[in-house]
Amino acid sequence: MPLIALRVNGRGVETDVETQTLLVDLLRGPLGLTGTHVGCDTSQCGACTVRLDGRAVKACSVLAVQATGREVETVEGLARPDGALHPLQQAFVDAHGLQCGFCTPGMLMAAACLLEEHAQPSDDEIAHALEGNLCRCTGYVNIVAAVRRAADALAAEDVAGARA
Repeated sequence: MPLIALRVNGRGVETDVETQTLLVDLLRGPLGLTGTHVGCDTSQCGACTVRLDGRAVKACSVLAVQATGREVETVEGLARPDGALHPLQQAFVDAHGLQCGFCTPGMLMAAACLLEEHAQPSDDEIAHALEGNLCRCTGYVNIVAAVRRAADALAAEDVAGARA
């Protein structure tokens, strides 16, 4: 079994893995990061979306050994160091962007990537960025509204930070 070293949510991790272990299985199993969900095992639903070196990827389609030397961020890594919710997480609560919540971690991670690349996306850009993430409950209207709300909150934080 190869020993791999990577950073997960800002912390260094070294572990032995079987060569065929999927990143999602490493995260949910030995690392105990169960916020990354397994919905389909075929990279169709997006529930397992994480950020790998800042890019949204479906963790069910990446081998753990492919993450060696790389940075992985899961939904658990979104919260602020003081435990406060990330503006995206808070916006999903405030805009009712979730119902059962199963797709939410993947939606949050895909949206986080979008907002890092494009601070004020249009509704069409949000929908395009989330097209690989499926939700069976909400009809997407509130999800798009939540991402828009988060973009506004992040912009307000930037303005407040610039004043400080």
